[in-house]
Parts: sequence; structure tokens; C-alpha cells
Amino acid sequence: MTSDAGERVGPARPASLGTVAREWTRIGVTGFGGPPAHIALLRALVVDRMGWMDGREFQDANAACGLLPGPASTQLSIFCAYRVAGPAGAIVGGIGFIVPAVVLILLLSVLFLGTNPPLWVRGAGAGAGAAVAAVAVQAARGLISPSFDHVRGSSVRIARWVGYLAVGAAAAALLGAYLVLALLACGLAELLIQHRPQDLRSVGLLLPASVSTGGFGALAWTALKVGALSFGGGFVIIPLMQGDAVHNYHWMTNSEFLNAVALGQVTPGPVVATVAAVGYAAHGLAGGLLAAFVAFTPSFSFILLGGGRFEQLRNNQRARAFLDGAGPAAIGAILGAAILLAGALQEVWQFAILAAAAIALLVLKRGIVETLLAAGVLGVGAALVGAPLPH
Repeated sequence: MTSDAGERVGPARPASLGTVAREWTRIGVTGFGGPPAHIALLRALVVDRMGWMDGREFQDANAACGLLPGPASTQLSIFCAYRVAGPAGAIVGGIGFIVPAVVLILLLSVLFLGTNPPLWVRGAGAGAGAAVAAVAVQAARGLISPSFDHVRGSSVRIARWVGYLAVGAAAAALLGAYLVLALLACGLAELLIQHRPQDLRSVGLLLPASVSTGGFGALAWTALKVGALSFGGGFVIIPLMQGDAVHNYHWMTNSEFLNAVALGQVTPGPVVATVAAVGYAAHGLAGGLLAAFVAFTPSFSFILLGGGRFEQLRNNQRARAFLDGAGPAAIGAILGAAILLAGALQEVWQFAILAAAAIALLVLKRGIVETLLAAGVLGVGAALVGAPLPH
């Protein structure tokens, strides 16, 4: 809320922890449709229905979360809970929002990523997985316009924007697990262009050493990249995870990875919960829980440590400059991931489903969940009539 003098004050009616647990879990269970749906549900709750925050504060919080790495809608849900019930509310609300998705992902992983899944399950996974590349293109398309609006009117900045987009796409296709370095490089390049080096004494990065064994340490590093070093929306996690999960450590096949991404899209709650499926494929239930814990811990840390400084972050020119470089690169990475995902398809009928999904999403403007479910149904039909299934 904002007083007449323009000072920040707490919510007029602070929420109890029980209320936060109930309402945020409800959003976690019903929040199908990704970040746009999550943001709409949160606004309807905290602004329209309960009056815990005013519209301007919610808008500023949403913009500030967009400047942070990691899952923005998850961080917004945690911040809203922080504003209405303090640090304890942030923890309770964040858990309520996240846990339903993680539990569903792990339960479905047991079914879809098991040793000998039934024929219909394999068909459903192959069908839904075939549509994932089209979902990635749709996600990138939705991010391009608002990102481009920031540089519209300046030919020099447009050229840099296109360059960052191209770097991200190439990095997703060629660098695999090291994509995060390209995202950071683009962000730092734009930061150096907009601000003199002597003004950047406070900027520093510490990257953990590469993990080469594929054990729990490697899984934790993969999850940390997803939760703390991704920019540009939930779909950036796909190229960040695919290199490690499929090519570096062979936790999953390409087909299984496509299944995992599809599971993350058809379940409610944060898309980043997909990392739990990767963790399950790597090290069973313990791996799934570890991956989810590591991936979501940065979101809680950002809010608990910096929630009181969100207004400063919203107006921080260095943070904006970094995102001006990393953001377009992340969009390019999503497009690059779409190419890899399409290239992972093995059967002719899967390409037919991909084409149908592209038409449904990009031309007919159908929803992601209904498109993936329809693709899964087609996959079941293909499997039952004897169509070859991916290995």
C-alpha cells in the first residue's frame, strides 16, 4: 500500500499464515497456463479480492521480479506472500505455490519415466513430446514484442538486440550445458556498453567449478543454473537442462526429456518444477527432491534477503542494462531449444503432430495445456494402432 505522503506502508489487513497457506496452495493447484495465469491469479487475490496490495505496488513487484534471474512468477508469488505476512508468509506461501507442482511432476515421472511404462503411456509421451517444440516457439514469440519495445527507435540498440538474440540461439544449439555463460556474457556486454567500467566496481560473478561426474553434485549444479542463472522466462530452463540431462550425463534420452518438458507444461504451478523430473531420471525420488529444492531455493533467498529493496531494484539502471543483454539472448536460447527439440523427434507421425500443434498454437491461438493433451491423445491412438514409438 502507499500512504497519502507516498511512503510505503504495510498491508491494511495482514494475512494469517493459515490464510496464506490456503490461498497460495489453491493457486499452485489451479494455476494451469504458466506465468501469465499465475500473475493473473495472484493479482485477483492480493489486489482485487483481498486488498492486501494496491495495483501500482503489484505492478512494480511484477516488474522487479522480471529483473531477477530464475522463475519470475514463482518469485512474485513469494514476494506477495512476504508483503502480506512477512518472512514466515513468504516461506509458507512459496511452499504452497511450489509443492503441488513438484509432487505432480514426481508422480507422473514414476509413470512416464519408469523402466517399462505401458504402451499407452509411451504413446501419450511421444505425442505430447512431439508438440513441445511448437510450445517453445510460442513462448519465445510472446517474449519478443515486449523485449523489442525496449530498443525500438534506436537502430544501434536494435542491432545489438538482434545480435544478442542470435548469440542465444547459437549457444542453445551448440554450447549445451554452457549456455548460461553466453547469457551472462550478453548481459555483461550490454552492462559495459551502457555504463563505464569504473562504475561497475560492485559487479562480480562467482561460478562454481564444472562438475564432471554426473552424481548428486552435477544434478545440484544443473538445478542451480535453472533456479539462479536463467533469464527470460520459464522456457529458458529447457536448453539449460537438456545439455546436462541428455548429452553430458545421459540421465535421460531425448524422448524422455521431451516427456519431462511436456509434463511441466500440462501440470499447474511453476514450469521450473520440470527440473524435478530430470532429478528423478538422474537419481530417483531423492534426485527429484534435491533438484526441486536447489532450483527453488534462490527464489526464496532473493525475496527474503532483498524483498524490502524491490523499489530500488525496479529503478536500478545497472540491473536493467544487464537484462537488456541477457533478456534477448534468453529469447534466442528458447528458439534454439525449439530447433533441438524438433530435431530430437524420431518418427514421421511425430512431425505431423508437431505441425498440427504449431498451427493450433501459433495460428489458431489455442491454449498450451489443451494442445499438449490433444497431442498426447493422438500419440495414444498412434501407439494403439501399431505406429512405431521412439526408443
